[in-house]
Amino acid sequence: MAEIAGDETPPLPSSSGAEESSLLSSPPSPTATSGDEPPPRTRKPGTKRLVLTASVLLSFLVGLPLLLKSTEIHRSPLPSDAIADLSRRLQSHPPSFPCGLHAVFLRSGPGSPVASLADQLERAISTQHHLLPASSTAGNISVSVTVQSDGGCTSSAAAASPWRCGLVSAADSFHDDEVFDELLHSALGGGDGDGMKVYTIVIAEDDDGKGTRVVIGKHRHAWVVGKVDEAEAVSLISKVFIKYFMNGGIEEGETGIGKGEFMPVGSDGNVVLSFSLLNADPNDWVYDWEFKNIGERILTPVVEALRPVADINIESQVLYHTPKSSYSYSDDKLGGNVLSMGDIPFFVNSNEWHLDTSISATGRSKVLQFVVYIPSARECPLYLQLPDGELSKTNAFISPMWGGVVIWNPPGCSLGSKKAHGTRRQMSSQELMETLEIFIGQLRQLFGLKPNYHAQGMDVATKFLVSEKGFAQWELDLLYRHHACSNLLSCVATLESLSSLVQSLPRMIVMDEIGRQVELSLEAASLAQRNATLGIGDSSAVSATRARALAEDAFFHPSIMSISYASVEHYFAIYMPFFAPVCLHVLLAAIKELKRYKVERAKYSAFLASQSQATTS
Repeated sequence: MAEIAGDETPPLPSSSGAEESSLLSSPPSPTATSGDEPPPRTRKPGTKRLVLTASVLLSFLVGLPLLLKSTEIHRSPLPSDAIADLSRRLQSHPPSFPCGLHAVFLRSGPGSPVASLADQLERAISTQHHLLPASSTAGNISVSVTVQSDGGCTSSAAAASPWRCGLVSAADSFHDDEVFDELLHSALGGGDGDGMKVYTIVIAEDDDGKGTRVVIGKHRHAWVVGKVDEAEAVSLISKVFIKYFMNGGIEEGETGIGKGEFMPVGSDGNVVLSFSLLNADPNDWVYDWEFKNIGERILTPVVEALRPVADINIESQVLYHTPKSSYSYSDDKLGGNVLSMGDIPFFVNSNEWHLDTSISATGRSKVLQFVVYIPSARECPLYLQLPDGELSKTNAFISPMWGGVVIWNPPGCSLGSKKAHGTRRQMSSQELMETLEIFIGQLRQLFGLKPNYHAQGMDVATKFLVSEKGFAQWELDLLYRHHACSNLLSCVATLESLSSLVQSLPRMIVMDEIGRQVELSLEAASLAQRNATLGIGDSSAVSATRARALAEDAFFHPSIMSISYASVEHYFAIYMPFFAPVCLHVLLAAIKELKRYKVERAKYSAFLASQSQATTS
């Protein structure tokens, strides 16, 4: 028990232990403090811990710009000021095309015309310009007059037409209209040069007792044949120029070019004309066509004429088992089955008419469907009845922005026709050409023109010559002007939307290619405006189409469409949960170490001060 209680004398400590004991038991130094004050620091505090902590904090601070740089969104600068300037220019000065009106009076009497007569007629015609509709794209109209008789010809001071005096006389108007049209075309030097377009209206005096008539040619001219006085001639010239050459014959309240959106062209400027021959029931009969040889030959001039407006590709196909969706009823009086206008919206059978098989339609190209529908034996012949109860002469209809349909009844088709049990037949060349003529008329309607003209508002008989291109030259000028204006406005709207979108999304990627496309679009739009001020409609239409296509390409660029953009707040919300706790701990450790270093440094400074006082005392 004594051993457990520790009564034994403990062993003597070693020499080193004695030294430690003596140190511990030595009297306190003069610098020792009493109470709870911390002991003084006799050595200078080290900076290793402070440097290590500061280096960790510094590495975070240096890495922060690198992190921001690695997550930076590439944004090519967009010329927003140039876009806004283009928009202001189009709003304050809408595109307008200056043109010329040249009136030629062919008189058959002898003697020289009075020199002042041309100037008087010029002033009378110029006063009629207020009749131009507000939607007209015509700009400044320069009027000139030439008066020609057997004794010579005289022109007004502003005459700028290439009219060749003496080449055409009033007697030539007795020729066939087609011949006289080409004669006028040659007298005007072809009329296909660049620059402002000049429209010529010829007044040919003719007192044959047949009355007055007006003929609208295939080019940029028209002529009036008959005995008319000067006041009536001025009125007819103004009506023909304003109503047809400037407005396309569109009456007030009618739909057409300049009266709403008639732009069956893709935003990339491409159009695919898809022609389909539909055999409703091949068990009755099967028809084929020689579209490759005949159709494309007839449509090639049309494609070339519309090239400034659209790049057109043509395709064709033959489909089978394609019944219609609407119902028709039998009418013995009409000798066939009748389809009313109210059933037309349900005629196209989208479920069984597999028309969208185009291989040329890419990107944002527009596909216009032109369908020849061959009814089955039990519904043949099939007629289209107009709202007034009459049957349609063409047996066809159009669907705006979609295409057109021609109901073609095979030869010998009648009520109660017997089935031919799938006999293969072929449309004749004449039948195919007649069908294509209807399609060309439908294409004219889809582009905003009339399929044919009537002399509404004209007090005399009016005839229109048909061009083999499907479009007269004055009609093409009208198309070029309106499509140039429409494409310019669409281009500006797209560019403004893109600029607003980029400004509203700071985290949106804007590739260099997008910026380049926007710049090229602005250049093309400016070129279209310059061509418009010069009256060059075809070049302006080409540049405006390119400007719109580039603007659409920039807006629908894959780099824009493929990413969902978030706000800056969302960006910080992603990275803060990871970086905030780490950075906070490093920052707090650095602050704590700095405070500790200051306290130790203060202790050491106090020790040095006390040592200095002890030495002096």
